[in-house]
Amino acid sequence: MNLTHEKSWYARKWSMDVLVDIIGGIFIAVGTYNFAAAAEFPVVGLNGIALIFYHLFGWPIGRVALILNIPIALFCFRILGRNFFLRSVRTILITSFIMDYAAPLFPVYQGDRMLAAICTGVLSGLGFALIYMRDSSTGGADFIMLSLKAKNPHLTLGKIAFVMDTVIVLLGTAIVSKDVDSLIYGIIISFLLSTVVDKVMYGISAGKLALIVTDYAPQVAAEIDRTTGRGSTFLKAQGSYSREDKNVVLCACNNKQMY
Repeated sequence: MNLTHEKSWYARKWSMDVLVDIIGGIFIAVGTYNFAAAAEFPVVGLNGIALIFYHLFGWPIGRVALILNIPIALFCFRILGRNFFLRSVRTILITSFIMDYAAPLFPVYQGDRMLAAICTGVLSGLGFALIYMRDSSTGGADFIMLSLKAKNPHLTLGKIAFVMDTVIVLLGTAIVSKDVDSLIYGIIISFLLSTVVDKVMYGISAGKLALIVTDYAPQVAAEIDRTTGRGSTFLKAQGSYSREDKNVVLCACNNKQMY
């Protein structure tokens, strides 16, 4: 019975991972193909490098990104581990297919370039964040970025991505557009993408620590437990000015419960 339950759990998890890969892949592909490519923006990651080849030779973005992934994946394999590598291979195949065969089915945006830059950064950031939250990646630059994260846990993925992506944007501008406006739009895209990744991954579940000074600590703790289901801790404190003993209720909760 336990074995059956475990198999069922793994099947549900795998199905959810694939669904997130598809949704994230659509966000990334639409942001890259339908907004960035049409506006000739230098975009980020391996898709940005693949986009350079697309503009120069007309090569398919998804397949070029897939080929570029191979040496980087082999280099980062030992740092990131076998399971992460296999999950990433699945994600790479799904996102590459969506990029080359699904994204062209959507209309290409031909309007204002600033709106195109905003849509590129936000959509791509959402896609990457969803995939990262399922402990996977789109390979390539993600492998390098997550390897750096493993070696430097104090850095956020958004900060690492912004530095790497800015380098790729500069490269794309120098080779493809040679246009200062494109460089500015590329940096805007990079900033928006890294900000969205950090906000989605770290901001949604961010919490706060409440310290409540009260003469009714047990009653306050009971009310917190009743309304939020959160446990509390009692602390003994002393006023620095009055030197009076104080009771403090400490409770950690998420932002939605703080009010």
